[in-house]
Amino acid sequence: MWIVIVVCIAVVIAVLALSIMTLNKGYAYKQTIDPLPEDIKSETEKDKTKDA
Repeated sequence: MWIVIVVCIAVVIAVLALSIMTLNKGYAYKQTIDPLPEDIKSETEKDKTKDA
């Protein structure tokens, strides 16, 4: 009987640890988005004025 309880507790701890690791990895993910075309235009115009 004690073996079943110990195995069940071990499984619960393993599932909890894996869930926490998955959540941490998900929250650590950095979203990257492409800049808007207007932002690209203003960046190139700034570069042109620096060169001049």
